[in-house]
Amino acid sequence: MTAEEKKIQAWDSEGDWETFYKAFPHNENEIYLDGNSLGKLPKLTQEKLQEVIKQQWGENLIRSWNDHWLDLPKRISKKLATLLGVQAEEIKVGESTSVNLYQITYALLESGKFPKNLLSDSLNFPTDTYILEGLSKTFNIPSPLIVEYPSAIEADIDVLKEKIGTHPGILCLSAVGYKSAWYYPMRELNIFAKKHNSIILWDLSHAIGVVDIDLRETQTQVAIGCTYKFLNGGPGAPAFLYVDKNLQSSLHNPIQGWFGHESPFAFSLPYVPAEGIQRFETGTPPVLSMVGIEIGVDLTLAAGIKNIRTKSQKLSAYFVEKVENELMPLGYTLESPLDPCRRGSHITLAHPESWRICKALLKGNKGGLKIIPDFRPPNYIRFGFAPLYTRFIDLYTTVERLKEIVITKEYKGFDHQKPTVT
Repeated sequence: MTAEEKKIQAWDSEGDWETFYKAFPHNENEIYLDGNSLGKLPKLTQEKLQEVIKQQWGENLIRSWNDHWLDLPKRISKKLATLLGVQAEEIKVGESTSVNLYQITYALLESGKFPKNLLSDSLNFPTDTYILEGLSKTFNIPSPLIVEYPSAIEADIDVLKEKIGTHPGILCLSAVGYKSAWYYPMRELNIFAKKHNSIILWDLSHAIGVVDIDLRETQTQVAIGCTYKFLNGGPGAPAFLYVDKNLQSSLHNPIQGWFGHESPFAFSLPYVPAEGIQRFETGTPPVLSMVGIEIGVDLTLAAGIKNIRTKSQKLSAYFVEKVENELMPLGYTLESPLDPCRRGSHITLAHPESWRICKALLKGNKGGLKIIPDFRPPNYIRFGFAPLYTRFIDLYTTVERLKEIVITKEYKGFDHQKPTVT
């Protein structure tokens, strides 16, 4: 074992991180660094789902709605509220991120509280822009203004502020950019937007669970986010919607489903929206998909988001140092911000042979070790660091493998064909 390996082994043994690492099943021949697309399955989630399927559904049947399931969304919402520094009555869990984005943007446009200008930027996740484009047609307003920056890595805050000033309205941004991990100065932008008769809808999908975000402190009024990335909620786990309590009464849910009714089990007409955040509920909660969220959130709360953020920054700083010293001479480039305070919890690299390098990582070396990152067009390899289970030794090993693939030209043994999901 080298001196460096001994050093990082000591880092991995600090505090309670080994306990959290053991909360997830691991394959000793695999390093999983794709936490941005799908977090790992906690061991307790497996046990809980088996209980829900066998006992709550299989034996208790319909009685489980009253015994277990009706309170599940509110219980999870309360825990998410604790994580994000807001009240339980300001968050609801359910639907997908896209549906929540549609609901709240429609409601903001309909409210008349802001000019009917929609804005986003070139760093935002494309589906957010798709939703805005569709709503611009629905409301017969101009297409969303997409703010472009000189850099593909970070936002130019001065340019962004200029566009907000000349096109006030509703702006949708990802708190952490999905490609480069650029982390926006949320409080600064929220205050600026408010002064210019605008509101920012934050997509927290690549931030929640790894970045210490206090929605109250940042003066955030509306936000959405998924739970299947760093919260380890499982594939397709329901998303969440946050709406500041002071804003809720002036907004209306465009999808008037029965769970958003003030008395959903009265089955009465006409539709009367519920008070508060519940008015943004729509249909029956997806119980099986929702069960996994709670375990992931519990683990995050137990570890402490400030501790998670600290480890995340240490992981990325170590990886960046290795990239600069050992990978850049081999043709890799760093496509993430250098400032750790402006970085989320993933690091993106680029290389002319990125896709074939990914294929080599996924196939494994001669010893059978596979490394799972994710690929983003045109040539980005993204490595997600989930502090609950990502270790420093995993990053050391990954860099060694990235070096080996290029030095030996191993990537030449693979074609350029891509699957649907990367």
